[in-house]
Amino acid sequence: MANAFDGKIALVTGASRGIGAATAEALALKGVHVVLVARTASDLEEVEGRVHDAGGSATIAPLDLTDGDSIAKLAGAIGERWGKLDVLVLNAATLGTLAPVTAIDGKELNRVLTLNVLAQQALLAAFDPLLRKSDAGRVIAVTSSVGADPRAFWGGYGASKAALDTLVACYGAETHNISKVRTAILDPGATRTTMRARAYPGEDPSSVKAPGVVADAIVALLERDFDSTERVTI
Repeated sequence: MANAFDGKIALVTGASRGIGAATAEALALKGVHVVLVARTASDLEEVEGRVHDAGGSATIAPLDLTDGDSIAKLAGAIGERWGKLDVLVLNAATLGTLAPVTAIDGKELNRVLTLNVLAQQALLAAFDPLLRKSDAGRVIAVTSSVGADPRAFWGGYGASKAALDTLVACYGAETHNISKVRTAILDPGATRTTMRARAYPGEDPSSVKAPGVVADAIVALLERDFDSTERVTI
C-alpha cells in the first residue's frame, strides 16, 4: 500500500528541540524529507542524526528567521532542489518576559513580535508559491491558548500569538478558492518544552505531556483532509 507521505517535503521551524524536533522526527518516520530550521547548527545536526539513525532523511538549514533575506534564500534553494513544499510547520517562537502590560519592555516586545509575527508572515510570503505547487500544500501554525484567551502577565506573548492566528486564518481564506493549500492552527496545550519550563519554573516536567504527543497530533492532522482553517487543541 502506498504511503501518502512518500515524496513529500516538509519544512519545520524551531526544529532543534521540543515540539519542532519531535515533529520533524515523526514526519521523517513517515517518509517525509524534512528541512530542519533553527539558529544553532549543532543542535540541528543532533536532530538530523536521530532522523538518519531511524531511517529517515533530513536537511539542516541553520538561519535566523528574523532575517527576511535568509528566508527568501532558503525558499529559493528549496524551489531549485525540489520545486515544491508540501508542509510548512510554523513552530518557532520566543516567549519574552512575563510582565504586566504596563511594564513590558518595548525593545523586548519588538523582538517577540519580530519572530512570532513578522517572521511568520515572511515565511508564508516566501513559501506560498512552493506550497501552491504541491498537490496538497499544508500550513500548520503552532499557537497558544493565551492568544485567544488573554491571561494576566502574558500580554506580549499572547498578542503575538493572536496576531499569528489572524495571519494564518486570513492566509487560509485567501488561498482557499484558488489553490489546494489548506491551513490549521494547533494549540499544543501544556507540553514539556524549554519555553514551558521558563514560564512555569516550579512545575514538575513529568506532569505535562511530552513533545512527541504533539508531534503525533500534527502527523494525524496531516493524514486527513481539512477544508478550511481549523483550530485544533490537544
